[in-house]
Amino acid sequence: MTTGATRRGPLSRFRVIDLTRVRSGPTCVRQLADWGADIIKIETPPGLQASDGWGGNRHGPDFQNLHRNKRSMTLNLKEPDGVAVFRKLVDRADVVVENFRPDVKFRLGIDYETLRQSNPRLVYGSISGFGQDGPYAKRPGFDQIAQGMGGLMAITGLPGQGPVRAGIAVADSSAGNYCAMGILTALLEREVSGEGQWVQVSLLQAMIAMLDFQAARWLVAGEIPPQAGNDHPTGIPTGVFPTADGHINIAASAQPMWERLCKVLGAQELLARPEYATPALRSQNRAQCNQDIAEITRRKSSREWLAVFEQGSVASGPIYRMNEVFADPQVEHLGMAVPVKHPALGDIKLVGQAFQLSRTPSEIRSATPECGEHTDEVMHELGYRDDQIADLRRRIVI
Repeated sequence: MTTGATRRGPLSRFRVIDLTRVRSGPTCVRQLADWGADIIKIETPPGLQASDGWGGNRHGPDFQNLHRNKRSMTLNLKEPDGVAVFRKLVDRADVVVENFRPDVKFRLGIDYETLRQSNPRLVYGSISGFGQDGPYAKRPGFDQIAQGMGGLMAITGLPGQGPVRAGIAVADSSAGNYCAMGILTALLEREVSGEGQWVQVSLLQAMIAMLDFQAARWLVAGEIPPQAGNDHPTGIPTGVFPTADGHINIAASAQPMWERLCKVLGAQELLARPEYATPALRSQNRAQCNQDIAEITRRKSSREWLAVFEQGSVASGPIYRMNEVFADPQVEHLGMAVPVKHPALGDIKLVGQAFQLSRTPSEIRSATPECGEHTDEVMHELGYRDDQIADLRRRIVI
C-alpha cells in the first residue's frame, strides 16, 4: 500500500488524479509518481465491461513500467454519483491529468473550467492528438500519425528508403514528458499567484518540438532535411561503421576530433586530402569519406576499436541489443534497471528515471496496482462509510 507515510521525494506533498490511458498520459503521470506524488489512478469498474484503452496484458512489461507508484480505484464517471465522488477527489487534489479526446471531458462535466470553480488551485493537464481546438481537434491522435505529420518519418531511415517510423513511441513519450514539465511549471507559478491553470500539450506539438534543429533548418534557412540514414544530417563523419565482427558508432565531425580519429586509425593520409579539409567539405563528400574510414575499421573487432578510440579520446560506442544495454557496466552504475517486488510477478525490474537529484532521489516504491486495489482506501479517506461504499459498488458506481 502506498501511503503518505511511505512516500518520499520532492513531490510528496502533491496529490494527482490520473485519468490517463494508453501511453502519453501515463508517461506524464509516471514522472510525478516516481518523485513522490500521491497518484490516484481512476479505472472503469470491471462490471461495466468497458475498455480503458490500456491494451496488452496488465501484468506485461509495458503496463508494469508505466503505472508503478500509483493507487488504483475504480469509478464510473458516466454516473452522477461517480462524478460526485470524482469532484470530492478533485477538491482535495493538486493536479488532474487526462488524455481523452478533447470533447470527452466536457461531456462528462469534468473539464478544467468546471472543476476550478470549487478548486481554483487545481492544475489540469491535458494531452491530445492535435490540440484542444483547431481544425484537427476532433481527430483521433496516435503516435505514428504524429510522427508522420510532425516530420520525423520523412527524415528517418536510409536515403531513398521512403518514410520510416522511429523504433519507440517518440511522439507519445515526448508529449507525456512535456506535459509533466508543464504541470511542474504551473505548480511553481501557483506558489506566486495562488491559482492553478490548464496545461495543454498535443502529440503534434511535442513531435515538432522534438525535431529541434531539423525543424529549425527549414524555419531559419529554408532547408528541407532529407533522410540521412545512420549518418548525422550535417556533421561527417558521424555514423555507423563496420568492424571485423559487427558495427560501432563513431562521432568525429568536429575538426579536433577528426584529427584524432585519423591519428588513431593510422590514416594520416586522410588529413592531407583537400576534400576532407573542413567539416563542410567532409559533409559534401560524405560517401567517400565514410567509405575510406570503413575500409580501415573492418580490420579489427568492435572491442579492439572501442579500446583504441577510448585511448585516443575519439567519441565512439558500441551498438547494443537490449540485453547488452542493461549488461553494460556504466548502465549498471547508473541504476537504470530498478528492482521492485510485485505480488504476482515476484521480483522484477523497471526502467529508471533519466535524471537525478542529489538530496531527494526518485523511488519506485510499489509495483503497478491491481485494478481497483485501493478503492476502499481512497473512499474512506473521502469520508465514505462501509455501507455507502457497498451500495456504490452494488450499483457499479465504483
